[in-house]
Amino acid sequence: MARIFQLILLSLVVGVPSYFCQWVKQTVNTTASFRGLSVVNDKVIWASGTGGTVVRTIDGGKKWDVIQVPDAAKLDFRDIEAFDASTAYILSIGNGESSRIYKTTDGGNTWVEQFRNKNEKAFFDAIACWDRENCVAMSDPVDDKYVLIGTRDGITWRQIDTDKMPSAKPGEAAFAASGTCLIAQGRHRLLLVSGGSDARVFRSEDKGTTWFVAETPMAKGTSGSGIFSIVMFNGKKGIIVGGNYEKPNERDSNLAHTYDGGRTWLAGSGLGGYRSGVTYADGQTVIAVGSTGSDISRDGGKTWQNIDELSYNAVQAKGSGSIWAVGEKGMVARMK
Repeated sequence: MARIFQLILLSLVVGVPSYFCQWVKQTVNTTASFRGLSVVNDKVIWASGTGGTVVRTIDGGKKWDVIQVPDAAKLDFRDIEAFDASTAYILSIGNGESSRIYKTTDGGNTWVEQFRNKNEKAFFDAIACWDRENCVAMSDPVDDKYVLIGTRDGITWRQIDTDKMPSAKPGEAAFAASGTCLIAQGRHRLLLVSGGSDARVFRSEDKGTTWFVAETPMAKGTSGSGIFSIVMFNGKKGIIVGGNYEKPNERDSNLAHTYDGGRTWLAGSGLGGYRSGVTYADGQTVIAVGSTGSDISRDGGKTWQNIDELSYNAVQAKGSGSIWAVGEKGMVARMK
């Protein structure tokens, strides 16, 4: 009898996962849908979304400030880049003048409009910063070229010459799904990912002056397919996620890895469906989120375990103790 009991106990222990994690929803007094997310540290987190809404906590989520950007009720802030409790840029999407950039230096009490798009063909998707003074924002292609603007003083924005950037293919564009179709890395690197007719990674090593482009094994060929998010852990290792948001349960061609800084991409597998955001918590722990749920990997993205099947838009981490996700209807969640 004792032997049988030991075998039962052993089977129960083996059946328990080596780790347990779950999302804990925060109490945030808004129904805005969020896609912009910036985790500064374990205390300071910002998010941005519809209705000209920005939220911020400076105590790790105990209290959230809900901020309405003046005269921006019709704007959808799809991306945010924050640097501390006081300073943040936000970018709104849309054709023509709906694409704008605002900045606050006083914790969201006041906002300065720094850029308003005058090109009716342009549709800005994301903003990325190396530091609080050096940033780039990008628009979908106009006349077969992505439109890039940049600031070097944190105040004024100027168009960046993209003559040395490979042309976009007909029907190729970027997705303003999580603010992570464009990222800045290190001191000079810029990476941009595309979807639609093709799914490619554009890479610059000199802040957008010259560019290289890499093919990927990701889903492509329809308006809803491609790469939706890119993250780099260091100068060599990175991950892209995506799929087809029109068929969110499909699990093929939605994950790829690079081990050479984005020059080449290798197909991965194991995600639960279409994913719009991905982040490293550390060198081995990776979290991906999308409209059909979230997944976690403990081996750098080689294998994955599903966390839940709730809907999320974006995810970001600053270490394993500060992992956050945002979504629709005021959803902000912290991983426990």
